[in-house]
Amino acid sequence: MLNLTSISFFGLNFTSIEFAYPELFFLLPLPLLIIWFAPVYKQKKASVKVPYFARLVDVTGEKPQSGAVLLNRNNLQRLFTLIAWLCIVTAMAKPEHIGAPITQSKSARDLMIAVDLSGSMSVEDFTLDNGIIVDRLSAVKQVLADFAKNREHDRLGLILFGDAPYLQAPFTSDLNTWLALLDDSEIGMAGSSTAFGDAIGLSISVFEQSQTKNRVLIVLTDGNDNASKVPPIEAAKIAAAYNIKIYAIAIGDPTAVGEEKVDLAVLEKISTLTKGASFQALNRDELQQVYSEINTLEPELFDSVSFRPRTSIHHYPLILMVMIYIIALSLVNLRFYLSNRTSKKVSLNDNSHTDDLILNEVEND
Repeated sequence: MLNLTSISFFGLNFTSIEFAYPELFFLLPLPLLIIWFAPVYKQKKASVKVPYFARLVDVTGEKPQSGAVLLNRNNLQRLFTLIAWLCIVTAMAKPEHIGAPITQSKSARDLMIAVDLSGSMSVEDFTLDNGIIVDRLSAVKQVLADFAKNREHDRLGLILFGDAPYLQAPFTSDLNTWLALLDDSEIGMAGSSTAFGDAIGLSISVFEQSQTKNRVLIVLTDGNDNASKVPPIEAAKIAAAYNIKIYAIAIGDPTAVGEEKVDLAVLEKISTLTKGASFQALNRDELQQVYSEINTLEPELFDSVSFRPRTSIHHYPLILMVMIYIIALSLVNLRFYLSNRTSKKVSLNDNSHTDDLILNEVEND
């Protein structure tokens, strides 16, 4: 038994073909309506009226025809016309090949990192693995570079804040660009103060433009807020309303006083309000451990998007129609050629017969 679902044409399985405009198949009976209701087309032929018509018919052997004739197609022409119309309507319906399902995984989390660039970040109290003592910002850059490499499937953003917050990098999956923008940041480029609360406010406005539901803000500061228009705790309340989770990291000398002293109570309150966590890092190893804990608390999330690619194959019925047209035209030309050869033979025979009749009449006279 023939299984139609297993038939393939040009590598296409018929079970994987759909039509974008299937309603156009209602046009299939249109030629029948034209045949039934449109007036019949008649082709007029020139004729000559002669008084010796009967004798002329006997001499030429031609059969009398009416002055107007109906053009009738033979069965082969009707078949070709039917198939051509079917091909045209099928192409208009736009057949599409539905490919195998493709599943793509994309990040389900937007992660914004806010870095303090106030003047106190220039203090050299962080030691690298090779024993070199560097300033706080240099250590932060190195640790963030390692952190970003472990978040290759997340979209990362970067906010730099001092006297005011600035969006250094919107959410992006291009980690190389993100790391380059982080590396370009310099101490004091945003001012010497600490606008911690305004940095949270800026992150909220950036998150509003994101469609991701998993929103995480990591704020890194080494001083007390002294320049924000919105207090950090009030900004954290708004962030909680937008489902933004905040991880606050305090770095630097815990014995500092004045504006350089980190208010750990405020950081703890912010983290509690947004269901995040607060940390304190006094050196590079502790800072590295903090980001490792964040990696554990916020594992990478993925949204799977599955789709089936659609490829238009409307050109196939058009190609078939052109092939049918070429075949039909070839058959017509062949028929015309054979008909002309037959007519010439008949004409030669008729001329010979006419000459014989004329000779007989002359001899009788």
